[in-house]
Amino acid sequence: MPPPTFSFVSPVYRAESLLAELVRRLVAAGEALGGSFEIVLVDDRSADGSWAGILALAAQDPRVRGLRLSRNFGQHRAITAGLERCRGEWVVVLDCDLQDRPEEIPALYARAQAGYDLVLARRTGRQDAWGKKLVSRLFYRVLSYLTEVPQDPAVANFGIYHRRVIAAVLAMRESIRYFPTMVRWVGFRAGYLDVAHAGRARGPSSYRLSQRLHLGLDVLLANSDKPLRLTVKAGLLLAGGAFLLVPVTLLRYWAGQIDQPGYTSLIISIWFFSGLLLAVLGMVGLYIGKTFEQVKNRPLYIEDEATGN
Repeated sequence: MPPPTFSFVSPVYRAESLLAELVRRLVAAGEALGGSFEIVLVDDRSADGSWAGILALAAQDPRVRGLRLSRNFGQHRAITAGLERCRGEWVVVLDCDLQDRPEEIPALYARAQAGYDLVLARRTGRQDAWGKKLVSRLFYRVLSYLTEVPQDPAVANFGIYHRRVIAAVLAMRESIRYFPTMVRWVGFRAGYLDVAHAGRARGPSSYRLSQRLHLGLDVLLANSDKPLRLTVKAGLLLAGGAFLLVPVTLLRYWAGQIDQPGYTSLIISIWFFSGLLLAVLGMVGLYIGKTFEQVKNRPLYIEDEATGN
């Protein structure tokens, strides 16, 4: 069976009520493109009936393929699982909550035909809560500063990618997966297209704030060593300041301006430098921990079951 022209890959988590609508709209988008296509849905071990829904949809339409992971590995590892299973020359990655509108896919492909290897969807009029948008802007601003690569908070997973871009991303086997930064790192000719951003079809996001913060910290540590360099600079700055204060303190002592040692300043200095040392050790420890996690070389995900087609 020849590979399809297009693959639509979507990680699925707690989307039982959305799957039928998602597939219907993806089928419409695929038929509008005019080529053969497949839909790859990766169930990240949802607690609801998402996998049963995927099985039912795959039984109705052979173009729908499903994969279920053995446990919840996270959105970006689920994307990796879908990318390793898809076969299309052009791959579209989108979320399952219908905020990434499948109707934009033909426009993304038309933009790619202008000579781009990937076209990223730039979301306009984001329909997320103000808190989520604020956290996103702050995260991408910090990420841009630490990686020294401009990051656009309006760009996420949604986009269309040529097979060679996907192959380059899959060649990156690090344990911390974040699809948007990995795509930017591999390079190639990238285009952008402004697309409408839809509101959530049903219910709040399953991504809690604590999960976002944990993912954000992992991404920052995985993509930059600048925090380590900043701690070195801070240490040198403090050491230089202390070196300059030594002769000043000696001159004041010889001039009789210091009668007795100051208990308060001593305690403050101890607390300050102890806190600084702990912060530096903690930063180094985080990097060592991530290195330890990587060298274990565990699989990025484990497949539990898949549809037969």
